[in-house]
Amino acid sequence: MREIAVFSGSAHPELAREVCARLGVPLLPTRVSRFANDCLEVQLAANCRERDVFLIQPLVRPVQENLVELLLMLDAARGASAARTTVVLPHYAYARSDKKDAPRISIGGRLIADLMVTAGASRVLALTLHSPQVHGFFSVPVDHLHALRELAAHFRGQDLSNAVVVSPDLGNAKEAAAFARLLGVPVAAGAKQRFSDDRVTISSVIGEVAGRDVIVLDDEIAKGSTVVELLGKLRELKAGSVRVACTHGLFSQGALGRLSAEPDVLEIVCTNTVPIPEGERTDKLRVLSIAPALAEAMRRIHNGESVSALFDR
Repeated sequence: MREIAVFSGSAHPELAREVCARLGVPLLPTRVSRFANDCLEVQLAANCRERDVFLIQPLVRPVQENLVELLLMLDAARGASAARTTVVLPHYAYARSDKKDAPRISIGGRLIADLMVTAGASRVLALTLHSPQVHGFFSVPVDHLHALRELAAHFRGQDLSNAVVVSPDLGNAKEAAAFARLLGVPVAAGAKQRFSDDRVTISSVIGEVAGRDVIVLDDEIAKGSTVVELLGKLRELKAGSVRVACTHGLFSQGALGRLSAEPDVLEIVCTNTVPIPEGERTDKLRVLSIAPALAEAMRRIHNGESVSALFDR
């Protein structure tokens, strides 16, 4: 069988090192340099010839820099005669650009997928894409993982006798329902309308939340405007305590501090798909590792085993 070779870009080397430790393989060196004209150059500093190459790079801030770095890594692996190159994409930032909801706008999720394939991606291992249709933007095989089991394992250690899972909007209601089934609790969803990137309204919550301990589930939290709006509606409906959970904790523009300052929020839970600087963390934040799931999926891809079977256990 071909040897495995794992490289990381600059976006989240800590996660890559944890994944490699789980796999029992070394994280191979990558050299990134910048020319005087501000162009990047990437060198994969280990043999790739006829090897099964995995490139770990979430598209996180600075997204455009990390994207170009990933594209150059793909080109380098192809030029080095890699047998197969898999992009491990813990967070796909452009997945939010998934539809044409205004005249003359780009659909970035599809365009960036095309760029990755053109640069040399043989397949993609992604985690919690923003919407199901993004999977279809790629013209190569995509293994799409989710973090519901990791999040559920965390909450099972708490008293869930009076709990309810609440999705901030109907678009995430299917995932919230699956999460609620894992916990054995009911589900509710907010009726959300978005007017801009940071302006949303939630007119009502569909489901019973009065007096209940709420677990808010979303795929990602960036500015946190949706969660803050939902918290206001939950207070109107006289909900009890609130815990917030998401896969991708982006927490931009002070969102983590704002959410932590909310008195009825007891806990904020996310995974380590994106790096969260130590200086921005609060006492209410809990970060779960997704490295075991990524490592097991990579092992199965390398060995030609079923990845979907991960969700049957």
